[in-house]
Amino acid sequence: MTEEPTATGAPTAAQTETNNQDSQPGEQAAAEKSVWDDARLPWSGKPGKADIACWAAIVLSGVYYWAIFPWRVSLVGTHPVISELLNGSTESIVSAGSFARVGHGSLAVAVLAAVPGLCKFDIIYWWAGRLWGEKFILLLSGKHKHGPKYMARVQRWGRWFTWPAVVVCPFLPIPNAIVYVIAGWAEMRLVTFLILDVIGTLLWVGMLVGLGYALGHRGVVVAHEISKYGLWVTGGILVLVVFSQVRSSRRNR
Repeated sequence: MTEEPTATGAPTAAQTETNNQDSQPGEQAAAEKSVWDDARLPWSGKPGKADIACWAAIVLSGVYYWAIFPWRVSLVGTHPVISELLNGSTESIVSAGSFARVGHGSLAVAVLAAVPGLCKFDIIYWWAGRLWGEKFILLLSGKHKHGPKYMARVQRWGRWFTWPAVVVCPFLPIPNAIVYVIAGWAEMRLVTFLILDVIGTLLWVGMLVGLGYALGHRGVVVAHEISKYGLWVTGGILVLVVFSQVRSSRRNR
């Protein structure tokens, strides 16, 4: 009786099933990595609960900014203190100082109202620095070199450099968020960060309120004019922003 020849190189059904089972975890891991492996995201791999919460807070802060944008200008000449609380914009702080000079409000209220308006989202960026470190600093810096430059100074001079940096950053021509992220990356304690942040904010606000107080009635007149044409200015800015976003998206296609 003649035996039928078998192909020695052909895998059996059991071997095929075993190989498929072994390859599935690797394929799933590769697919999962490809979904989350995006250079535009600050984390590596699948995000945790803290990553999602911090990222959502940053996104919501941007939504909040645009939601109150129409009232940012219109309130400057009518209710500058409310505008300070909502946004802490430079024009609202100066206007509050001018209103205090002519008897509408007090200097103390003008100064204190601006602190929560300016500091309300700072802790989010400190938290982002603790979570994501250098990668988020580079993402936040974009094409500018502010982030890497300050990171190099921290590495060269030590973490104590972040203390004066947090205090003086309102006076620097860079986004304050970069300094706050670096403070978190450098492992500055939260209590220390909050204290230094408030000190720097009070120095900045005190200067602006003093400027508005010195302007007095002239500052109030200018604020009224800003509010008068505020809706037109706001509408024009929004149109420009939308146009630039649409143009940028078309270029990226």
